[in-house]
Amino acid sequence: TRTWPSTDGLLKADDALAIAHENAGPYLVSTKAIAVENTHNFGGGTVQPIDEIAKLSSAAHARGIAMHLDGARIWNAHVASGVSFAEYGKHFDTISVCLSKGLGSPIGSVMLSTKERVAEARIWRKRYGAGMRQVGIIAAAAHYALDNNIARLAEDHARAKKIATALAAIDSSLVDPSKVHTNIVGLELSKIGITAAELTARCKDAGLWISALGPHYARLVTHLDFNDAQCDQSIEILKRALVVK
Repeated sequence: TRTWPSTDGLLKADDALAIAHENAGPYLVSTKAIAVENTHNFGGGTVQPIDEIAKLSSAAHARGIAMHLDGARIWNAHVASGVSFAEYGKHFDTISVCLSKGLGSPIGSVMLSTKERVAEARIWRKRYGAGMRQVGIIAAAAHYALDNNIARLAEDHARAKKIATALAAIDSSLVDPSKVHTNIVGLELSKIGITAAELTARCKDAGLWISALGPHYARLVTHLDFNDAQCDQSIEILKRALVVK
């Protein structure tokens, strides 16, 4: 698997195409597919630009390279950008979506593709030992989430933006609110004299759970069970926790 660097996780088609080798010969690995994550997790929930997706898809398919969408948070991308699911989907051969992240279903992911590809995927799923029984109750929860919880993702986005704006007012090096597209807030702590481990520990002691994803990078994610009052409380906890002691 080859990866490429990008600013805030945002796709530039030319970067991916530059390292793709569809005919690498007998001694190297040829590129069979290009995967794009939307929204981008470690980019801070950024939404991939549809024009770059279209450019990459067109060029990749012309070279015989398949396109896969890691769409675990595609619901957030749709709500934030206004780009339809159909518009996103037409550029990819296979798509995976998550029904628990954001939408609030207790469990479940789904693969979308042609009937032929899905049938083949079922075979490979079984070969790898995966499979479930009596999952109707899980499917029912997923149906409810799809019917009721997509539009409300805008509330999560607004709360994430509120947190980012409040923390940027403390120190602009922490986060750029303009880059908070959806429900993820990434905090860069290297300039304020506190580690991510220290911050997460202080927040946990105060009743707020956040993630440390590096020595000086912490991540906050707003979600279905996080309301306005909790958002305000979280901001106050973070303000106290960010004070260098």
